[in-house]
Amino acid sequence: MKALLTLSTLALLATGAMAGSGKSPKAPVTPPPEDPWITGSASIGYDSGYYFRGLWFSNNNFWGGLNFTVPVSDKLSFGFGGLYTQTVDTDVGADLDYSELDLFASLNYDAGFAKFGLVFTSYQFFDTFSGSVGGSTFGFPNVSDSTISNATDLGLTVAIPVGAANLYLGGWYDFKIDAFYFEAGVDYTIKITEKLSLVPVVQIGYGVDYYTYQPISGVDNGWTHVRTALSAPYKITDSITLTPYIAANFALDAREQLNTVEDTNDLYGGVSLSIAF
Repeated sequence: MKALLTLSTLALLATGAMAGSGKSPKAPVTPPPEDPWITGSASIGYDSGYYFRGLWFSNNNFWGGLNFTVPVSDKLSFGFGGLYTQTVDTDVGADLDYSELDLFASLNYDAGFAKFGLVFTSYQFFDTFSGSVGGSTFGFPNVSDSTISNATDLGLTVAIPVGAANLYLGGWYDFKIDAFYFEAGVDYTIKITEKLSLVPVVQIGYGVDYYTYQPISGVDNGWTHVRTALSAPYKITDSITLTPYIAANFALDAREQLNTVEDTNDLYGGVSLSIAF
């Protein structure tokens, strides 16, 4: 019995000492979650006017896209994806049909002070580059660039963060028509709430034989457009974002004689919903 009391006393003293020290047995260590080997996003949207690099294509377009990113290292990643857009109502005196599929792959490098991208894109124009009316192209018969059904280009892009702003520079070479396109832009993020931001953006483009349709426009090389826009991304959840926007396209020398369906200075807008995964 004395031996039992002695053991009990030692046990109580040990328990008291542990409690007094503020220490407890160590919990098993949970390893940090591994970074996913692939991430991406799915998006759908509507544009009241579809402009690409300052050139008007159609109105009332619905579109959907997928983007994927595969990290190669902490600075290098590989991206790929696609986007499909189609008009549901474009009136040019008759109904214009326009649909397009873009497939792309990219290498992206984050140097800290800037992000660099090398992007290859394949374009399929199912109703020709200018769309079609009654089964015939809406392009100019004497300008072959306006009636192509596919194209590919290779681009080099740079994004430079400057505080809440980003400066963008890019240059692309179009293999189909042997032409160059250059663009510069800047955006600025204004945080309104934890979920809502306003993002104004301004872009300007310059083309070298880039779909300028010289017999029509009288221009081989020149400034294409200035685009201004204001978007309002709203984070519904951490992974779902709704983004309405309003924009204006101001046609310059290389687009003034081509953007004739709408005014050369055109106001348009749209909305998109994206889900990150």
